[in-house]
Amino acid sequence: MGFSGDMYKRSIADLVNENQGLAAVLHYFGISFFQCEQQSLEEVCRKFKVSPKQVVAELERWAKSKDPSTEELYLHSIEVLVGYLKKKHRFFIRQELPFLSSMVEGIHHLRPYESLLADLRLMFPLFVDDFIHHIHEEEDTLFNRIFSLQEIEKNITPMETAVKIFEKSSILDLAEEHEAHDDEMEGIRKLTTDYQLPADAPIAIKILYMELQKLEQELIVHAKIENDLLFPKAVELEKDVKRKLLLKIKSN
Repeated sequence: MGFSGDMYKRSIADLVNENQGLAAVLHYFGISFFQCEQQSLEEVCRKFKVSPKQVVAELERWAKSKDPSTEELYLHSIEVLVGYLKKKHRFFIRQELPFLSSMVEGIHHLRPYESLLADLRLMFPLFVDDFIHHIHEEEDTLFNRIFSLQEIEKNITPMETAVKIFEKSSILDLAEEHEAHDDEMEGIRKLTTDYQLPADAPIAIKILYMELQKLEQELIVHAKIENDLLFPKAVELEKDVKRKLLLKIKSN
């Protein structure tokens, strides 16, 4: 984990500066690290009626958890791939976006960053709304399309319904639309000057920038998995199902 000394007695600012993951874990327990930077972990946990050992255990659990590599995902079926992407969607919506939103809305009175924070308070909610809309749209169109193709392949779907499904947008059409969302954080990246900060920047701003950059990197990987793995598998599935459906229609 990287902490040294009696961590329970050390300040939140000191601990978060040493391990930024603690900021997200504290948020998980309903604690905003930037509102109690000078208090010790022990004091903060007592105030919020949380066991310090529980916080440390959760931090260790987060440190050990890791996403599968692109190579590992490639070896799995399309069902596993869709399941993984849905899980990441839930993580973005339930953990990362609320954590970042709490910082954007809650960090105040830090000169000379007030103007930038004010701009972020306008820009970030728009990004969140657009991103969540994109997630729901992807699940309602692409993921449902894949599910429908699998139902046709298993002969669960009536032929008439199957034909109508193929009258809707193809996987290739959905892939072209998806490309437009591949740089969703461009505006935030420009506003923060590529997340560059002086060494003496306040810890709250440092964590905010690091978490924004971390989210952007995760979205790049997420989009790469969708573009390089999911869409090719889905296109092949669609071709195969369509071929089998046409043969079935001809034989009737």
